[in-house]
Amino acid sequence: MKKYQEIVGLIEQQVTQGILVSGSKLPSIRALSKKYSCSHNTVIKAYQELENRHLIYSMPKSGYYIVEDFPLRERTDKKKGKIDFLSAGPDKQAMPYQDFKHCINQAIELYKEDMFTYSEAQGLYSLRVELARHLQNLQVFTVPDRIFVVSGSQQALNLFVEMPFPNGKTNICVEQPTHPAFVESIQVQNANAFGIEITKQGADMQRLEEIFKHHDIKFFYTTSRFHNPTGYSYSNKEKKKMVELAQKYDVYIIEDDYMGDLDFNLKQDPMFAYDPSGRVIYTKSFSKVLLPGLRLGLTVIPESMKSAFSQAKYAADLHTPVLTQGALEIYLKNGMFDAHIKKIRKIYREKGEILQTAYKKYLPVTASYTGSTSGFYSTIELPHPLKAEQLINELIMDDVDVDNAQKMYLQECKKENVIRLSVSQVENAAINQGIQKIAKAIMKLTTRINVLN
Repeated sequence: MKKYQEIVGLIEQQVTQGILVSGSKLPSIRALSKKYSCSHNTVIKAYQELENRHLIYSMPKSGYYIVEDFPLRERTDKKKGKIDFLSAGPDKQAMPYQDFKHCINQAIELYKEDMFTYSEAQGLYSLRVELARHLQNLQVFTVPDRIFVVSGSQQALNLFVEMPFPNGKTNICVEQPTHPAFVESIQVQNANAFGIEITKQGADMQRLEEIFKHHDIKFFYTTSRFHNPTGYSYSNKEKKKMVELAQKYDVYIIEDDYMGDLDFNLKQDPMFAYDPSGRVIYTKSFSKVLLPGLRLGLTVIPESMKSAFSQAKYAADLHTPVLTQGALEIYLKNGMFDAHIKKIRKIYREKGEILQTAYKKYLPVTASYTGSTSGFYSTIELPHPLKAEQLINELIMDDVDVDNAQKMYLQECKKENVIRLSVSQVENAAINQGIQKIAKAIMKLTTRINVLN
C-alpha cells in the first residue's frame, strides 16, 4: 500500500470510530508529514483523494475539515450484515458521480450568467431540444415546445391534482397501491379519488371501464412500466386498451414512465405512442436512474393545457434550477447518459432475476408476490391475519429492513398485510439470504398466531 493510501485509510478509520466527527479540523500538511515521515506532496495527495470522495473540504488559510461522517458510518453498517430492502434510491455504487461532477463544472462555465437571472418556467430551451431527442429512444415523439422541465416528476403530478382539466371533470382514478407521494398529494389537496387494484396479473379492465364511465374521472394516474410498488409492467395490448377507454369516456391519462429507461424490451411502447395528441400526458423522472438529489423530471403537455400548466409551475417555484438543467443537458448531449443506462439496465435486470428466483424457492405458498426481472420494486402479500407491521418488527431483529406498503393505498383501499421490497441497494449475494430470512419470519409468526388462536 502506498503511503498516501495509508493516510487516507487511517483518517477514514478515525471517522468510523468517532474520533473525528463532522466539522473536525484535520492536522496541517506539515504536521501530518512529520508524523508519518513522508513528504508534503504525499499528504497533499491523501487530502486530495479525501476531497474527491467528498469526505473533507478545505478552507483557504484555515485548513482541512471533515465534511460529514455519514458515508463512512453507512459503509460500516453494511459490513455488519444489514440487508436493506427498504431504501429505494439507485445503486450508489453504479452512480456516475465523477461524470456528472464534470458536467456540473461545464454547466457553471456555460450558464454562469444565467444563474444570476430568473429562467424560463418551462425550462432551458436547449435542454428541451436535447430531451426531445432523448425521448425518441423511448418511442415518445414530441417537440421541445410541449416539454416542461420540472423539479422531479412529483412536482408535475402534484400540479395535475390541483389543476382544472379541459374535460371539466373533477375526480381522479389511481392504481392501488401506488407511489406514496402521489397518495400524499391527493390527501393534502382533498381530491376525490377512485382506486383500481394492480395485482400480479395487472388491472381489471372491466372495473377500470366502470370507473371511467360512472365517476366523472378527470385523469387516470398510471405507472405503465415497473410499477411502484408491485413492479408490474403493462403489455402493449393493455396499454392500447387503456388509451381506447380514455378516449371513449373523455378521460386524460397521466403516464408516469419514471423507469422506462430500464426496459430492455425495445418493443414495449409507452401509452403516449397510442395517442400523442394530448389525451396521454407523459411524465418522466431522472431520480431512479441517475441522481435523486438532482430533482429533475419532465412532462409533455398538450397545447390546450400549456398556459394553465405554465402558470401553475411558475407559482410553484418560478423555475427549475438552471445549474442542474445545464448539467443534465451536457450529460445527455455527450452520450454519458446512454452509456450509464446500458450499465445499470444490466445491473437491475440481474438483481430482479435473482429476487424472482428466490421468491419461488423460499417463500411459503401462503404468501403471494409480485415483481419483474427488472426495475426496483416488488411486493409480498402476507397470509391472513399476519400484518406487515408485525413482520417488519420481527425482521428488524434479524437485520433485514423492508417497507410497509400501507401508506401506498387510499384509505378505502388500504391493506395492512403488504410489504414492499426494493433490490436497488442490496448486493446480489445478499438477496437470497434476505428472502430466506423473510420466509423464515413469515412462517414463524404464522405458527405463533395459529397457536394463540
